[in-house]
Amino acid sequence: MTSILRSPQALQLTLALIKPDAVAHPLILEAVHQQILSNKFLIVRMRELLWRKEECQQFYKEHEDSVVSASREIAAFFPDFSEQRWYEEEEPQLRCGPVRYSPEGGIHCAAGPGGPGPA
Repeated sequence: MTSILRSPQALQLTLALIKPDAVAHPLILEAVHQQILSNKFLIVRMRELLWRKEECQQFYKEHEDSVVSASREIAAFFPDFSEQRWYEEEEPQLRCGPVRYSPEGGIHCAAGPGGPGPA
């Protein structure tokens, strides 16, 4: 699926976490995924994690009393993701289009020749 985005404003990064009760039901997971797509969010990274209860408690404890930046949360889930590189190389192409959604990878990427793929 290809679409053209025309936005003079820089895109913002948002972290979406889908909790285990939704992931456990394929139809619910697909509905959540379609809701994200239908609201015109671009999925630029996707990852499935299986955390123990202790890891979840630590993640949420760290975030319970403060406003946490998306940068810090994204770093927790995607340690190899370079936010600066994304803003310099990928964001302009995703903002200006054309973009395509790859069902196989579950993410959006630039559709034009030479467009970056996920890092």
